[in-house]
Amino acid sequence: MADYYRDLIAYLKQAGYEFKRQGRGDHEIWWNPRLNVSVTVDRKLRSRNTANGI
Repeated sequence: MADYYRDLIAYLKQAGYEFKRQGRGDHEIWWNPRLNVSVTVDRKLRSRNTANGI
């Protein structure tokens, strides 16, 4: 089964996102200070569609 977490985190860092805090369960909050936007990322991200949506 594919794991998209590492690829997504690399893309977020490249786009200027920073780790903000740990969320509930296996989730993390990533924030882009330039755009003032945050996204929630599941550490067990297995769905390509979800990764593309984030």
